[in-house]
Amino acid sequence: MACAATMVISYRHEPPVEYGVAHTLSPMIRRIVARNPSAFTYHGTGTYVIGRGNVAIVDPGPALVEHIDAVMLALKDERITHQLVTHTHMDHSPATRLLGERTGAPTYGYGPHGEGRFERGAKVEAGGDMKFVPDTALRHGDIVEGDGWSVEVVHTPGHCSNHLCFQVQGERALLTGDHVMGWSTSVISPPDGDMGDYLSSLRMLLERDDSVLLPAHGPAIDDPKAFVSAFIEHRLQREAQIVACLKDGLVRIADMVPRMYQGLPTTLHGAAARSVFAHVLHMQDKGMLKVDGEPRLTDAFALL
Repeated sequence: MACAATMVISYRHEPPVEYGVAHTLSPMIRRIVARNPSAFTYHGTGTYVIGRGNVAIVDPGPALVEHIDAVMLALKDERITHQLVTHTHMDHSPATRLLGERTGAPTYGYGPHGEGRFERGAKVEAGGDMKFVPDTALRHGDIVEGDGWSVEVVHTPGHCSNHLCFQVQGERALLTGDHVMGWSTSVISPPDGDMGDYLSSLRMLLERDDSVLLPAHGPAIDDPKAFVSAFIEHRLQREAQIVACLKDGLVRIADMVPRMYQGLPTTLHGAAARSVFAHVLHMQDKGMLKVDGEPRLTDAFALL
């Protein structure tokens, strides 16, 4: 018996971008893309600029002097007053230190890497920006205001436990970081990544009135509810694939991945395995699977 096929998502793509240039997306929002393209970042990390004159920066990006030089040049006649951070992966928050040295702009974020897990008494493995500590800690529903602009803070754990989205009020544009991207699904990597949290955070977006989603990687998503619904269905079908694989005798994640991700380059199988592991942990929490002892990526799993 073959593993169940997963649905096809209508991904959004864009042509190669012009690095270091502030592209206007709306009257209040501009984007400057860092030159850090990869299989995980698409063309690179999109650093967003909110406002005019006295502005906020969202996700200054990786610690690339070239990128910060470009941001400073693009905004040479303006003043950066806030640095907002969606989460603490290495392509998003490290440049806050470089930008802070040049502008003195304080940082705003949920907390240090793993903060959402620490609150539950859990530990988080290394791998994020462990040096980032926001000057101001944000929580769900907070409002951050500047000169002529304001943003609503939306806590969306899942991809990362301290992940935030920011809605630019007045335009109802939600800057989604890595929570929802148009060009690809997000990797959910335990222990900081949590599939149950991720699905809950996706469902929360369906209850909102956002008019457009602006990811940190890739183009805008102009039909938020339909796109997010497709992402939820995609994850549920991944669960169905795991069930089918287990019934077919594929009890280890390393054996499931080639069947579940046909056509995926083998260099990305490790990341895919982390997401499958996140699914397995969520399915165990729901009472669908069992394993002896504390679950590990290399364990054999079984249906209950």
